[in-house]
Amino acid sequence: MPVIELADVQAAARRLDGVAHRTPVFTSRTLDSLAGASVHLKAECFQRGGAFKFRGAFNKMSSLDEDALARGVLAYSSGNHAQAVAIAATLLGTRATILMPEDAPVAKSEATRGYGAEIVSYDRWSESREEIGAGLAEERGLALVKPYDDPLVMAGQGTVALELLEEVPELDVLVAPVGGGGLIAGCSTVAKSLRPGARVVGVEPKAGDDTARSLAAGERVRIEVPPTIADGLQATQPGELTFAVNRERVDEIVSVSDAEIVDAMTFLFDRMKLVVEPSGAVGVAALLAGRVRGEHVGVVVSGGNVGAVRFAELLARS
Repeated sequence: MPVIELADVQAAARRLDGVAHRTPVFTSRTLDSLAGASVHLKAECFQRGGAFKFRGAFNKMSSLDEDALARGVLAYSSGNHAQAVAIAATLLGTRATILMPEDAPVAKSEATRGYGAEIVSYDRWSESREEIGAGLAEERGLALVKPYDDPLVMAGQGTVALELLEEVPELDVLVAPVGGGGLIAGCSTVAKSLRPGARVVGVEPKAGDDTARSLAAGERVRIEVPPTIADGLQATQPGELTFAVNRERVDEIVSVSDAEIVDAMTFLFDRMKLVVEPSGAVGVAALLAGRVRGEHVGVVVSGGNVGAVRFAELLARS
């Protein structure tokens, strides 16, 4: 049996109806000209919590039984999943504990705390969040809401592509960022079901190419914590379940440098008036760098959680 199928994403869409935002799709003639394609940007920076992560978190958490919700949930995240779980917890009447790295972006940690979650810190460079999270969840009796390696989370993230293809059914290429692989697993499931001839392209930061290496090796490869500005894509290894999906449904993985990511952030701000975090800009970066080709290209702009000071720092550095 496949890990997830189209029906799982459609079920997630029903759970999310009226709860998650149906995010807008933006176009730009300038971007079309630069990319040599008709480009459609699915702007998840306008999702609740500022990123696509709310979809998967709410789909998972709304599927928990009453006893589990009464005890509370635990998640580990550098920021976007943290905020999503915190918001979903409030909506579902439960409490969230979030394990976050000590060097998480301040804007993300402050927002997570502001949504009512308890934050527990760890050192991402020397400690394993998976080990600490599993132990803490067991110790406190909390339901673990993983950031990507869960069928319900993947299905929730796939609703991004479901909405995009409803709006732009002629897409022949779908581009999405790749960290742990949950977003592209859900989106590729939808694309390959509704548009079997469409190509699905994932984008990783050059320093964090664990999925590309894993696909080339035919098995999951672990790397060191990647030094990249794309903090949401700092996975050290693809998820077990996400890799099982992506090795079957993702056609290609390309990579972009930090400088190319900042160029894309600058373009999106200057020309389209979109504030996009580094992880969210990788798809547009790949387009602008000429690494993605197609006639009708859909790009998931996965999030916009970057503070004003950090945004200015990145642009000034470039």
